[in-house]
Amino acid sequence: MLIGSHNHTIDNKGRLFIPAKWRDDLGNAFIVTKGFGKCLFGMSLPEWEKLSAKLAALPLTDKQAQQFVRYLSSWATDCEVDKQGRILIPAKLRTFAQLDKEVTLIGVTNRIEIWNSAVWEAMDAEMESEYDEMMARMANMGI
Repeated sequence: MLIGSHNHTIDNKGRLFIPAKWRDDLGNAFIVTKGFGKCLFGMSLPEWEKLSAKLAALPLTDKQAQQFVRYLSSWATDCEVDKQGRILIPAKLRTFAQLDKEVTLIGVTNRIEIWNSAVWEAMDAEMESEYDEMMARMANMGI
């Protein structure tokens, strides 16, 4: 299970260390793509295949759905873990997520999120102030 958070640095070549305990769940190669809120999503090949099956089932006649599928897929890339436990994040994904030096990795059950640490800290502070409200909403959803 992908949980917790880790702070790392990304080097000037775009290589980022992935914690060993997460590599067991993600595998030696996994998909990284554009996420929500200026982060990147990283997911194992089986998780990507589950998502892809759901995306493929969307109606071809739904323009917005097809645009989303096209857009998400066009940003997706295979990332292989090297012998030092790092992945190479392509420049366009680094630019989108503003990954320049300090990076925070977040485990989100079935995927990881890769954040610029300053952006994550601001998001974390915002979520902290809304935590009770989020908990109440989750309770109303049966969680």
